[in-house]
Amino acid sequence: MSILNEGGSLKRRWPLFAAIAVVAIFGLYYPVGMLLTHKIDDDLAYKPAAVDQVGGGSHAVAIAAELIEREIKINGWVANDPFFQPGSMLDNMPNFQLGMLHAMGRFAFELVDQLGRTRGSSQTDRDLQEAAGLLQYSGTKWFFDFSTSVLPTAKSEDQYAKAVSALRNYNIRLGQGNAIFERRADNLLSALDRISLDLGSSSAALDKRIIDGSPLWLDFESDDLFYSVKGQAYAYYLILRELKRDYANIVRDRELSATWDQMLSSFAAAAGLHPLVVVNGKPDGLLLPNHLASMGFHILRARTQLREISNILLK
Repeated sequence: MSILNEGGSLKRRWPLFAAIAVVAIFGLYYPVGMLLTHKIDDDLAYKPAAVDQVGGGSHAVAIAAELIEREIKINGWVANDPFFQPGSMLDNMPNFQLGMLHAMGRFAFELVDQLGRTRGSSQTDRDLQEAAGLLQYSGTKWFFDFSTSVLPTAKSEDQYAKAVSALRNYNIRLGQGNAIFERRADNLLSALDRISLDLGSSSAALDKRIIDGSPLWLDFESDDLFYSVKGQAYAYYLILRELKRDYANIVRDRELSATWDQMLSSFAAAAGLHPLVVVNGKPDGLLLPNHLASMGFHILRARTQLREISNILLK
């Protein structure tokens, strides 16, 4: 009789056990997992690993390959995490990573179109062409994308890993004298102008969000944009820091070092913003700041300094 009573008691209690399990999952699994996963890795002193430091290669290509690999293998790519992983609940980290990826994709195109070929009529490099294409792959693809097919698809980080291999292959061939990296002023000028245009687009997006922002204090779209631009600024800072080394002769001959360092400082200021909560307040508000306006200021200053360098290179 006691066994029957015990069985009935367990049956009556299973909803309670189920509720406790749900609370444990959502109250512990996701919050703790999010804390362990979340990382905005904006180390401005970050340097390429030994595997990417190729004698005679490009420093900028090396840092690009290293940065992509760091995000997909060490920090973990979270923008495509499925709903059952804590990273899927994160907001700032995936936008930061996607912003970095955007800048890397732009730089890869400049390698294909300008830096990695002798003239516009010359053949494009096969490794650079592959890397540029792979870095355009969506950053939110997991094993399955049911919006297009029920069959498995390529994960974002798998495509980016192939891009890293292509960039490294190019740099190895460059060090062996079997690839091209043009160190002419006009090639550098073109690459800087494209980066400047990209920053102009970002500043316009910031301006639009400031104007169209939520009337509430918490604007849940502003932090997405803020961290995306922060990631973009961070990646460009590292690339431009290494491009200064790649074009050391031109920087010296045109006396660009001071101006270049000022430009890097502006990128570093944008990449180094760390608000506890991103607030899209009134630009002239008394109580609440506007972090998008702060980001926009540094981005426009960096863009202006890029244009100053371009003007010097034109002379």
